[in-house]
Amino acid sequence: MIVVCPSCFKKNNLPEDIAVSEAQCGQCDHDLWSSQPIALNDDNFMLYVPNTELPVLVDFWAEWCGPCKAMAPTFERLAGEYQNVQFAKVDTEAAPKLSQFFQIRSIPSLILFKQTTQLARSAGAMNAGQMQAWLNAQLN
Repeated sequence: MIVVCPSCFKKNNLPEDIAVSEAQCGQCDHDLWSSQPIALNDDNFMLYVPNTELPVLVDFWAEWCGPCKAMAPTFERLAGEYQNVQFAKVDTEAAPKLSQFFQIRSIPSLILFKQTTQLARSAGAMNAGQMQAWLNAQLN
């Protein structure tokens, strides 16, 4: 499995017998899976999402958005529970090109990616149960 390092953005070819949650980057020794959402932006999004074979759940949010702030602790907590998915966040104010490209019309918006494919999309805040049910349905 090809997994991109969330620190240096180098591709790592991970043997099948090694869990992503246990692996380190061959370039910088950083963990390949992060239990915290990684910050993506206009500059690094295309280095990470299309090149890693791990599903990536991206939260498109903004600092001024009340529902985004309310959902953030749930998103961060769930990031540590799904070792088969990398959670990431994109600040729509700091990444206007991504927001425009993915036609983000309301926030928070979640998009589940598998490399270049958008597997699912949801707009609006969710509580923990809703987010888990939605994500589990997409992964099965």
